[in-house]
Amino acid sequence: MCALSYYLEAAGILTTGISLVRENAESMQPPRSLWVPFALGRPLGKPNDTAFQHRVIDAALSLLAAPAGPVLEDFAEEAPSTPVEDAPACPVSFANPNSNAETWTARLNAEHIQLQPWYELGKRRRKGRSLVGASSSTLTEIMNRLGGLLDRDTLPTDDLKGFKLAIEDAKTFYLEALTAQPGDYSAQKVEQILWQQTQLGAGLKRFYDRFSAIPNLAIMARLIASRQAIGGATGDEIEIKSLPSKED
Repeated sequence: MCALSYYLEAAGILTTGISLVRENAESMQPPRSLWVPFALGRPLGKPNDTAFQHRVIDAALSLLAAPAGPVLEDFAEEAPSTPVEDAPACPVSFANPNSNAETWTARLNAEHIQLQPWYELGKRRRKGRSLVGASSSTLTEIMNRLGGLLDRDTLPTDDLKGFKLAIEDAKTFYLEALTAQPGDYSAQKVEQILWQQTQLGAGLKRFYDRFSAIPNLAIMARLIASRQAIGGATGDEIEIKSLPSKED
């Protein structure tokens, strides 16, 4: 759509759009684009919330008044929260990140190994297609990097773009692996598992808190996750339960 907008603009037709992945809009530089911090597949936010969806559309259309482009603006609101369904049964059991003295690096790598077979299964079902690959790093490299930052309790202020691409690949890997497992998985259920029951979700919540506390870096918190995903619980405060096995 970003490329198509240039052809339409060349013909004298003004265009505007909505982007769910800010990096794509930054690299493609369409004439006008509104970035929204919503879940993939929901460019207008909460389903069936007409008033909120109209505000998103109005914000995108307001970019048509910009005298020149490219224009990339952030939508100021988070999507309203929705009731979360019970998590689906899942054969993978994720350990509580506070249950032992292992490092973040070790826990993230162990979880990566647990999910790798499911990711490969999902990839085969999609005939080799995967959205993992935004960064130039392997998942092992990403887990080691994130784990190292968490173990040292530091932020990647020297490479924020690389950090954002790395966590996008990590989240995509988890989502593709989880959706490959047996059962009927809605996007909301999968997001619940990612943020409430995995080591990665717990670690990203820590990054969210750290970035939120620094005014000139607070935008990074919104790029990590929406407030709805974070749910107001971070770090040691969250309760991460093991997922039931198939036998349960």
